Formats: sequence, structure tokens, C-alpha cells
Amino acid sequence: MGARRKSRELALQALYQADMSSLSALDTLPMLCENFEVSRKALPYGRELVDGVVGNQAAIDRVIEAGSAHWRVSRMSCIDRNIIRIAVYEFNIREDVPAGVAINEAIELAKRFGAEDSPAFINGVLDAIRKTLNR
Repeated sequence: MGARRKSRELALQALYQADMSSLSALDTLPMLCENFEVSRKALPYGRELVDGVVGNQAAIDRVIEAGSAHWRVSRMSCIDRNIIRIAVYEFNIREDVPAGVAINEAIELAKRFGAEDSPAFINGVLDAIRKTLNR
């Protein structure tokens, strides 16, 4: 498994923990690093993903709601919405990650951490968002 995939997993775990507690994801990331073995190669990009998603969350959520017919972000499962947020941050705000790569990585995260229908749901939402962004 590549360092960037491990970074995405770390970011997902921090964002999930923040959603399940009263802490910010910026605070949960150091706690994860203290309590679990985290790859040194994965940490810089994982931190960048957390910072980027947290810093742009309102804009990211607007993009998600605009691209996901009949789904509000608040109604999505915690895992699914945070996987989608990471992917949208990567292909909409960062310019070095192609949309196809971000979507494929999101699907892989969904297979590992999501429910049975998460990969298909996330693929559908991200593909619709990608089409609206014309990127």
C-alpha cells in the first residue's frame, strides 16, 4: 500500500473521530499518532488532507450537496461523507491529484472502511460532482 493511501486512511480516521466527538480533526490527528503506529511517510500528506478538509469544509460540503441529488451531507454516513470530503478536496482544491485518481482512492477507502453499498454510493456521488466541475 502506498504512502498516499495510508495518508488518506489516516485523514479519514481523524475526520471520523472528530465527527464522533466534540474535538476538531486537527486535534484528533495528534492523538491518533500518539496511540497508533503511523507511517512517517504517510503523516505529512495525511496532515495536509486533514488541514485542507477542515479549512475548506463549508465549500466542500456545498460542492457535495450540489452534486449529490437528493442527499444532504448531514444524512450521509459519517464514513461516506468524510471519504467524499477527502476526494473532493483532492480533485477540486488541490491541482496535482486527477479526479480519476481521487475517485478510485475513495472507492478503495470505501471498500475497506464503509458499508457494503458505500463504494457504489461514493462512486456515483463523486462522478456526478466531477461532471459538474468539468475537470
